[in-house]
Amino acid sequence: MDIQNVAVIGAGMMGKMVAFVFSARYQVIVYDIAPQDVHADIREQCAELVTKGVLSETELDERLARIRFTADMSLVSGADIVIEAVFEDMELKRKIFAELEAICRPDAIFCTNTSVMSPSEISRDLQRRERFCATHFWNPAHLIPLVEVVMSDATSGETAQIVMGVLARVGKKPVLCKKDVPGFVANRLQHALWREAIYMVQEGIADAKTVDDACKYGPGLRWPVLGPMENSDLVGIELTYSIHEYVLKALADNHAPSPLLQEMLQKGDLGMKSGKGWQEWPPERTRELTTRLREYLVDYNAKNNK
Repeated sequence: MDIQNVAVIGAGMMGKMVAFVFSARYQVIVYDIAPQDVHADIREQCAELVTKGVLSETELDERLARIRFTADMSLVSGADIVIEAVFEDMELKRKIFAELEAICRPDAIFCTNTSVMSPSEISRDLQRRERFCATHFWNPAHLIPLVEVVMSDATSGETAQIVMGVLARVGKKPVLCKKDVPGFVANRLQHALWREAIYMVQEGIADAKTVDDACKYGPGLRWPVLGPMENSDLVGIELTYSIHEYVLKALADNHAPSPLLQEMLQKGDLGMKSGKGWQEWPPERTRELTTRLREYLVDYNAKNNK
């Protein structure tokens, strides 16, 4: 399939930056029910990329010229791929795709940008379910390379491979989740780690800062280069088996949220938004951490997109 035109449904910050991602190679139309100054918001989000030399002003202008906004959904009817990026509401997503299927070409590919919702459930009532999948962009979409392509119970292999190819051509690192399971790939891995981290604090094995430091200054330093399966191969399958035989029975195995989380919710300790979660978060510390994270992501892109 020769992809030329991409449509993005929903002009929130995620939708705008997904549109920017596709503008690297394609003409993009962004639809929302409310008028949006898409170009101004994208330009603001990309300012650091220009400062770091990842993009020149000319390149940014050229990409913005490939993005246009509309409040008329009928104008997305000619798109080859449509990415829905509205908020996580099952009925809203189903309604949007029903409307899209009525106006788009039969060979158009539909993608839902979701971090938690089942693409099988979202596409349940569509006629051409084989041309539907999930594309889980991580926020901020223009800075995080990973996009999970998630097959529903009806997605064709051809559809998945077309979407994977398109994402690779715009500079993303797509991974294929072959089964529609809660959490897809990356969130399952992330929350398996979070479960053990919370368990260690709950059981008094270590405090929250120690758990974070153990990740950041130990295995976390290897993760950009060495994934868990590569690490297992590196140390050897014999050692992997031996370690698991000894340690797995001692790891957290709860199938419900930790009681510590419930206690924190009841006390109003909601994390950075309330100033206290696992640790204390005065405003200046929150700003410092979020700024440092943003700078790290921008620097990553500066280093890897030259």
